[in-house]
Amino acid sequence: MTDEVDVVVVGMGPGGEDVAARLARAGLSVVGVESRLVGGECPYYACVPTKIMVRATDALAEARRVPELAGSNTVTPDWSPVAARIRDEATTGWNDEAAVRRFEDAGGRLVRGVGSITAPGEVTVGEQVLRARRAIVLNPGTEPAVPPIEGLAGTPYWTNREAVAAERVPQSLIVLGGGPVGMEFSQVFARFGAEVTLVEAKPQLLPLAEPEAAEVITDCLLEEGLRVRVGSTVQGVRHDGTFHVTTEGEEFEAEALLVATGRRTDLRALGVAAVGLDDSAGTIDVDERMRAADGVWAVGDVTGRGAYTHTSVYQSRIAAADILGEPSPPADYRAMPSVTFTDPEVALVGLTETQAVAEHDRVRTALSRLPESPRGFIHKVGNEGLVKLVADTGRGVLVGATVVGPAGGEIVGALAVAVHAEVPVASLNEMIFAYPTFHRAIQPALEELAAS
Repeated sequence: MTDEVDVVVVGMGPGGEDVAARLARAGLSVVGVESRLVGGECPYYACVPTKIMVRATDALAEARRVPELAGSNTVTPDWSPVAARIRDEATTGWNDEAAVRRFEDAGGRLVRGVGSITAPGEVTVGEQVLRARRAIVLNPGTEPAVPPIEGLAGTPYWTNREAVAAERVPQSLIVLGGGPVGMEFSQVFARFGAEVTLVEAKPQLLPLAEPEAAEVITDCLLEEGLRVRVGSTVQGVRHDGTFHVTTEGEEFEAEALLVATGRRTDLRALGVAAVGLDDSAGTIDVDERMRAADGVWAVGDVTGRGAYTHTSVYQSRIAAADILGEPSPPADYRAMPSVTFTDPEVALVGLTETQAVAEHDRVRTALSRLPESPRGFIHKVGNEGLVKLVADTGRGVLVGATVVGPAGGEIVGALAVAVHAEVPVASLNEMIFAYPTFHRAIQPALEELAAS
């Protein structure tokens, strides 16, 4: 079968679904191709269900802080309401009927299956050939990247997908990978009673974060009883009903093993070589309009601009406008935010100090600690955190910031505005910060920048 349409969107994750719906509402004939669930990883196995888990663990943590603040209580964790909410409210049993209906109501058509580019302007799904008159948009998403550790293949290890769908908390858990995914799951299951060991090969947890931020969250996890190993490479895995994980000089045992060591996309299976792209690469290079090749646009994780839903949807707006021939600002990633939803949250916008030094001639940093702020003193228990600012002193503007603390992802919003709009540091230092708030901790860091 051959079908001719205006646009074929391969992969209906957040960005793919958004760009497909925008183009369909604009009157183009659009086919979305998806082999799994419309909506992608985010609503079913990542952002939404994991934050439901985090919300539950935050409630447990606050309840456990009552004896230090307000009296006495008894806290008994129960995973069943969490599992039920994920299954019944968030994912409706991992069913995408509502998402499919939303896309079809916008005027699009869904084709189930694995899509591959087989010629310029042509996508093949099984025995069906889709010819795109105007555009092919690639939003293939990613799969968990499972390292070739001896003995791991064939064991019943978890990825984020199995962890999200867990109906009970294991008595013990080993987590491989100290990035955002591994960190969030580690704290979640530990707070629900699992004995957790977190293993990261890099020298610090959250390897891409500021070292000061990694130090704060590592100390918090240790205080909660998690076992943390950094700079530790896994040499082998064995499973005999129990997982045995061997590193240099140590062996850990646990009921369950979660592999959270990154994500990958198979560009060869996507057929990008048919339009002149390198199918051995890890990502697809796109320009500021999301163009990847003649007649081909790409959005989302595959562009290498961060595996975040907000990045994918941001890029989808730009791609849709370009395909429609509408004016739109080019992509600007200077103020890209990211949040790791641990307790405390670790939020970043723009560049870290290391990245800034590599890009700018004159860089200055300043740091304030939340426990030393008025709100930190009032908050008392659970007040760990900091604000770190990174400035390009040549231009007198912030180019990056990190916030660790309660609601760190919300606090960083003010700094995202500053980085995006290139507000002069001098102007920021003249702002009035509400007292006593956590975001007021930005002020002493600004004063330090101004004084140095």
